Amino acid sequence: MVTRASLIVVFMLCVSSPMFGQMKLPKLISDGMVLQRDVSVNIWGWDEPGQTVNVTFADFDYQSIANDSGKWEIQLRPMPGGGPHEMKIKGSSEVTLTDILIGEVWVASGQSNMELPLRRTRYHDILANTNEPKIRQFFVGQTYDFDAPRQDVASGKWVSAVGNNIHEFSAVAWFFAKELSERYDVAVGIINSSLGGSPAEAWMSEEALRSYEHHLLEAYKFRSKELRDSIEALDSKNWITWYDDVRSRDMAYKAKPYWTDPSADVSFWQTVQLPGYPDLNLGADEPRNGVFWFRKDFDLPSGSDGKPARLELGAIIDADSVFINGQFVANTTYMYPPRWYTVPEGILKSGRNSIVIRVFNERGHVGFVPDKPYELEVDDHLVNLEGDWKFQIGALARPHPGQTFIRWKPMGLYNAMLAPLFNYSVRGVIWYQGESNVGRASEYYQLFPDMISDWRKGWNDPHLPFIFVQLSNFLEARNQPVESAWAMLRDAQLKTLSLPHTGMAVTIDIGEWNDIHPVNKKDVGKRLALQARKLVFNEKITAGGPMYNSHKVEGNRIRIRFENVGGGLVAKGGVLREFAIAGDDGRFIWANAMIDGSDVIVWSDEIEHPLHVRYAWADNPQLANLYNVEGLPASPFRSDDF
Repeated sequence: MVTRASLIVVFMLCVSSPMFGQMKLPKLISDGMVLQRDVSVNIWGWDEPGQTVNVTFADFDYQSIANDSGKWEIQLRPMPGGGPHEMKIKGSSEVTLTDILIGEVWVASGQSNMELPLRRTRYHDILANTNEPKIRQFFVGQTYDFDAPRQDVASGKWVSAVGNNIHEFSAVAWFFAKELSERYDVAVGIINSSLGGSPAEAWMSEEALRSYEHHLLEAYKFRSKELRDSIEALDSKNWITWYDDVRSRDMAYKAKPYWTDPSADVSFWQTVQLPGYPDLNLGADEPRNGVFWFRKDFDLPSGSDGKPARLELGAIIDADSVFINGQFVANTTYMYPPRWYTVPEGILKSGRNSIVIRVFNERGHVGFVPDKPYELEVDDHLVNLEGDWKFQIGALARPHPGQTFIRWKPMGLYNAMLAPLFNYSVRGVIWYQGESNVGRASEYYQLFPDMISDWRKGWNDPHLPFIFVQLSNFLEARNQPVESAWAMLRDAQLKTLSLPHTGMAVTIDIGEWNDIHPVNKKDVGKRLALQARKLVFNEKITAGGPMYNSHKVEGNRIRIRFENVGGGLVAKGGVLREFAIAGDDGRFIWANAMIDGSDVIVWSDEIEHPLHVRYAWADNPQLANLYNVEGLPASPFRSDDF
């Protein structure tokens, strides 16, 4: 008798395993792959149950038989770095894989700061001149699955760092890989499994989430396709409704001529200073989002007629469309990407020109983010676009209702983007994530170590090296010591170093107050590579900056002992900053600080009996300047653990 339960089992086997009938390989096992050197390497696939599969690689022959579910697997003997090689696999069909290298294989994961590709950085020389066929990336297709771990990724292929391929490489992973490749003269393969905005719980298994019932219940809830479809339909409807409403009421297209036209009357528009956030002069209860228009007239020298130009517009909240001399030039559909535009030939002219920018603002303040470049360059002539602009409201609306990011829900990315990697032999993991868990740091203290342990179980390697980035400085600096959600998350990351075989790259000095995606990815990659050199390759180096070890109260002073001092402690730029102390009332105030050998001594005349000390405890401790001689920054810390 066929029961409903047995039908479900058959269905799950069908959706999670390749159908029988022909040999199939996982997408990772393909042309151009990089295999981990010096260890036994798994090669696997699927075929008819009972089918004998022969694998020939590097003058050795291997054999396996597909099991009852059709899966077969062999282990290649450990091999030194080298290549390229060919691999012949013969089962019910035959395939030859080519251009295979043996070297270092690392998984790069996390959220947008790991995902962010080189094309969104200012490393123009790298984009134009890179030819590194030994460095390769496999970009895992971005999707989710709440039902069960998948056996293969949705999409992906191995790509060498040559030509335009480099544009899509993770910038952080690229600089990490480049350091290792050059230092050890070895091929490096990066498996890039990352997704912007993803919280850590999205990368955890059902088993690991059992300790976090609220996350597990949410994951179970999103197993319902009906629920997912209804949410996506509602999100789509809300998006269309909001934008259709705003567009229909936009005064720009009721005017004659339209506001995109240089001859449009803007005499009644408000004058505002940009970059910045215009004052809308609205009552507290009035809607303040919608569509807004900005215009600036500027002059170009003779000989500029029809020439192409580089246009940079920093960051705009949220979506923009740019018109120059009445012609559409470019647009960006959300806040985060840098506005690096090319003005095509035939638009600019000598003398007077106008630039008009339509901005859709979904929530928060409308405007141009300060401390970003706003300029237009024609040949060698640079036009500074900061200063006076004309500004007018097109249509006001309540905040956009937003959307439910189903892809970020617990367990979904683990099942679809991580579990299919576990059979692939790797050296270790580099991780850049945490921004989406800011505000929940009290949970992250345990969640993050649990996630690392979960991944190690997946790879069946309790010693799998796991190297992560501590969050950079971000948001506006404060004049006085205050509590900080970002500092708490960094502290949770710092405490995770209690797990063996972990390393942390401190980046508290290379963030940007106005950009959650700081542009300096080179130093991030290099600092990750330093950690790998020490943790994995056993180099006797100072791989990180000073780390808090302990403290001792000495009268009205506190002596702080540091580890990782390397060649010694230094105060970069002068007097030590960003140290704060507190007495028994728990109120922190700025402290004087001085270096004494491998220690730092802090004090304040206002506190006679200090108990606790903090360093760089803020969203953006912009004055933090404790380093070691090797030029690596000290990690933020606090002694008043809860």
